[in-house]
Amino acid sequence: MMTEGWEKSSYSNGTGGNCVEARLMADQAAVRDTQNRELGHLAFESGEWAALMGALAK
Repeated sequence: MMTEGWEKSSYSNGTGGNCVEARLMADQAAVRDTQNRELGHLAFESGEWAALMGALAK
């Protein structure tokens, strides 16, 4: 499975448990489970991703 361009969550632990990866592209962001990469990813439009990140930062 391709991992280029994907960034692991800063909350990931070193043993590979409970983490996600995100990949930012020109007009969207993608998120996937690192333990199930073969299942694909969820894609969000740039505005949706920015709103989610803003809400989580509060």
